[in-house]
Amino acid sequence: MPNFFTDNPDLLFHFDHLELEEVVALIEHDYEQAAVFSDAPTDYQDALHNYREVLTLAGQIAGDFIAPRAAQVDLEGNRLEDDRVIYATGIREALDRLGQAELMGVTLPRRYGGLNFPTTIYIMAIEMISRADASLMNIYGLQDIAETINRFGNDAQREQFLPQFASGACTGAMVLTEPDAGSDLQAVKLQAYEDAQGGWRLRGVKRFITNGCGDILLVLARSEPGSKDGRGLSLFVCSSDETVKVRRLEHKLGIHGSPTCELQFNDTPAQLVGKRKFGLIKYVMDLMNGARLGVAAQALGIAQAAYEEALRYARARRQFGQVIANLPVVANMLIDMRVLLESNRSLLYAVAQWVDRRDKYTEHAARLRERGEPSAEASERAKQATQVAALLTPLVKYVLSEAANKITYDALQIHGGAGYMREFAIERLTRDARVTNIYEGTSQLQIVAAAGPVMKDLLAAHFAAAEAKDYKGHLMGLADKLKEIRRLFLDSREAVVGKGDKAFEEVAARELVDLYGYLFVGYLLLEQAQLDGRKVFIAKRYIVSALAEARKRAELVTGDNFADVIHADKILV
Repeated sequence: MPNFFTDNPDLLFHFDHLELEEVVALIEHDYEQAAVFSDAPTDYQDALHNYREVLTLAGQIAGDFIAPRAAQVDLEGNRLEDDRVIYATGIREALDRLGQAELMGVTLPRRYGGLNFPTTIYIMAIEMISRADASLMNIYGLQDIAETINRFGNDAQREQFLPQFASGACTGAMVLTEPDAGSDLQAVKLQAYEDAQGGWRLRGVKRFITNGCGDILLVLARSEPGSKDGRGLSLFVCSSDETVKVRRLEHKLGIHGSPTCELQFNDTPAQLVGKRKFGLIKYVMDLMNGARLGVAAQALGIAQAAYEEALRYARARRQFGQVIANLPVVANMLIDMRVLLESNRSLLYAVAQWVDRRDKYTEHAARLRERGEPSAEASERAKQATQVAALLTPLVKYVLSEAANKITYDALQIHGGAGYMREFAIERLTRDARVTNIYEGTSQLQIVAAAGPVMKDLLAAHFAAAEAKDYKGHLMGLADKLKEIRRLFLDSREAVVGKGDKAFEEVAARELVDLYGYLFVGYLLLEQAQLDGRKVFIAKRYIVSALAEARKRAELVTGDNFADVIHADKILV
């Protein structure tokens, strides 16, 4: 039986080299939870054993149950009947199966029925689910909604909503965008008002809502009458009852199993989550960052599936008296795809572990403060992890979603004309990949989010430490290439600062973010090459290619290539 965990040696490599010992100790309160919950681990090795067992189960369900249904889900789609959304049959069956396997509350605390796992393990599950059916991930991955309630809601809300998520009895939706408020959420207009009894109610329209038919809705709404910006927005949670109407389902290019809805709220009763006016500036930003990490994992899962399809086809398709996988030009394309896949996976799980550190250091510091114990050191570590996660989260979403489009494009190309036909899975995967660099913030917005820390050279100390290390044998040659990329980045950054032109800085941001990404990923691969001889091939091709791209990026920034942007009105005729 196919198993998307045990059949993926690179995913197993990353699982075997996780650096989560401190994070897991914090999650398990130094393993004191083992005295309360029978399924809690007694030490780190016990925790890793639990994670491996659960991921093996998730991989088996993904490979043996979900993937075989994906093509039919794509054909069937969802439908709207009497204001109710009916999932494709395979989606409903998969959700039931995942719920029965207790895989629907991965990161939630055990007291609410969750598994109490780190985010990194949850992201591994998302990658596998996405490889099986990217559209299902859009519902499975909405566990972030429960996590937002857990983090910012009150005890009564946690007791009311979280067990429903953990058991799989319900699904959710984050209800943010509107017809005139997509990327610009400060323009949200949906009204939240207090009724005569002092309860909150919601009135208005939301659009492009993934799984808008979900049972529990997190809604961004304008709670401060007369306000115009994000400071007038609050976050609410409500059940989807008869006052919430699904007005239409969108007809999309891909991810057909994921219903995208337009919703009408008709004085819907709701509860305020957290503090009033903190909806956008704190809670939604946290929710979106979680979603961006999930989309990065979704993109990687799609890319893995596309690579598998291309490799299988190339090894079976015979032309010119041989299988096309033996043609050098095709073999080269497959190697490029493989290197991109593995470098992306290195980035994803490095970022996921930083997100775990951010969350658990922050919670630890808060617990120390509540107990009246010294918390300065814990708070400082939480601050540093928060800064690194704030840089790497948009970076990983940008890099992996763009790469998914590249890999699916090339995988279809290897299929030739056959890949353009619906009978081949690569046609669906190519359509599914397209949205990943659009939703939860376009690539252009991710670059904007990452550009600030990049301009401040946030990881300067990290790169300096990496440059000072000794690497085995010929890996030193690759380390020298990374030093050259570092120099190109610093020269480019200096050129941008020297111009003192905000518009130029915005245009050059992509090049600077790319250069920073090459450096971060390059050093990750160099470390992995020291652990596994096969990874030397991956590191070599990645770093050599990255240096070539870095020279091009630097030339674009330090040359005069962007000067014509101010003349766009004359050029764009």
